[in-house]
Amino acid sequence: MLRAVIFDFDGVITDSEILHFRAFNAVLAPHGFELAKAEYYRDYLGMSDKDCFKTLIGEGRLRIEEAQIPALIQQKTKVFERLARTEGRIIAGVRELLDLLAGAQVPIAICSGALRPEIELILEEAGLRDRFDVIVSAEDVHRGKPDPEGFVLTLQKLNDGWPDLIAPANCIVVEDSHWGLKAARAAGMKTVAVTNTYDASQLKQADKIVARLDGLTLADLHKICS
Repeated sequence: MLRAVIFDFDGVITDSEILHFRAFNAVLAPHGFELAKAEYYRDYLGMSDKDCFKTLIGEGRLRIEEAQIPALIQQKTKVFERLARTEGRIIAGVRELLDLLAGAQVPIAICSGALRPEIELILEEAGLRDRFDVIVSAEDVHRGKPDPEGFVLTLQKLNDGWPDLIAPANCIVVEDSHWGLKAARAAGMKTVAVTNTYDASQLKQADKIVARLDGLTLADLHKICS
């Protein structure tokens, strides 16, 4: 039985993956290189900002000390926020699914590798902030996806505010990447993949794959959890 739904943010709720890509490159350019779009989507998209910069340092591409990462994250956040205010949008089909879940009184959360100010900004601009009972962002965890820490924490927070205990197997995670799907499965949760960022062939580990979220029904979601 369906008891809760946890959404990823970038690429699931908002069309912002390309904005993150552009913001990363704006920060990396002064250091002498930029990421190609194909490699960003292939190798770095599922990472938090911290993990992405740390990985680039480890690969020898970004020649700075790890102590400088917080300053780069701050720079990248400013660029992203500027882009989000002018170009950010909610993906078609999201509002309809949120309405469906709210009408059925299903708890709704976000678990994202994005920073909280980025999430809050876009949700407030779209008038959707009050739809989510819990938000877990990059600042709340030590290990980003594909580690399950974020999803485990999100469910703990949902259970803190909900009278009846929600089991992981009764929770559906909505993701757009294989990193997120792997993390959700490791947390013992069911999964729906939406093909906003990757095609279905790269999301086969999901329990269900859809092209748009408004194609889902409550019956679909309950069946996944049965």
